[in-house]
Amino acid sequence: MFGVRYFKFQPSEYVLRYTSGKLAAEGAGLTFFCYAPRTSIAVLPIGSIDAPFIFEEMTSDFQSVTLQGQLVFRVVNPKETAAMLDYSLNLKGRGGYLSEDPMKLPQRMINSVKVLAKKQLAAMTLFDAMRAGESLAATILAELSQSEEIGRLGLEVMGLSLLAVLANQETTRALEAQTREQILKTADDAVYERRNASIEQERRVSENEYNTEISIEQKKRQVREAQLEAEQIVQQKQNALKEAQMLFEINLEEKRKELVKLAAENARAEADTRAYALKAAMQALQGVDAGVIQSLASVGMKPNKLMAQAFRGLTENADKIGQLNITPDLLREIMGKDAN
Repeated sequence: MFGVRYFKFQPSEYVLRYTSGKLAAEGAGLTFFCYAPRTSIAVLPIGSIDAPFIFEEMTSDFQSVTLQGQLVFRVVNPKETAAMLDYSLNLKGRGGYLSEDPMKLPQRMINSVKVLAKKQLAAMTLFDAMRAGESLAATILAELSQSEEIGRLGLEVMGLSLLAVLANQETTRALEAQTREQILKTADDAVYERRNASIEQERRVSENEYNTEISIEQKKRQVREAQLEAEQIVQQKQNALKEAQMLFEINLEEKRKELVKLAAENARAEADTRAYALKAAMQALQGVDAGVIQSLASVGMKPNKLMAQAFRGLTENADKIGQLNITPDLLREIMGKDAN
């Protein structure tokens, strides 16, 4: 009424109220009445402002890349910001700002990001840029924080995040194909390595089997050699025993030979003695009647032998004997005595 208006602002808004060109009040979330024809009000948001962006830049190998991300900043010195940019409210119309500066501020910040990103990407290849998302964002954020222009605007950069660093579709397809081929090659190499490892393992197994067989054959040969050595030692001992037995038998035969020789000599000596005695007896009986000799020989003879000589004498003189009777009793008596 009559140009007097009531204003109420939020705590996230910093208000600068000028009356007749002089600063009358300032602060966050002010509430006041004022006379509109003589009052100017500048309202600056002091909360965080999100500025999403997406733009293309060129790498050192002349490849186009698209950067997509978000910048977060806020007003930390409202007076400096209001001095550089027009944040005055339109008190005559339906509200809003008198200029487009508040709407252009996020784009100005994004332009600063583009300048710094272009500078960094100019020194990178496509592969390096696509792999350097975090480091690229950290570098740009550090340079923004030290920017004098942003400081003079009374702004503070709170954060910068790069959501994606992408090549164009054709380059992406080529990279995908190259990566795909590399992956396939890696898979083939893995298959070949696995096959080679399997072949190597089989070779080791076969070599171990051959070494085992060789060891077994060597053991068998050692066992056979030991058996042959044992058999040789046994044969040597058996030969030594046979040789000793032969030597014993030879010695025994020699002793037997000596014994036979000695027995022959003894027998010869006994025969010579008997012959000598017989010769002496014959010389002594030479010229003696045969009957006398026979009678002498019958001295001490057993009766049955005497009877036998008597019968032989009878047979010799059978032509002179007329009749001879021998009773069975006589024969039985003679036989009985002979048996006894």
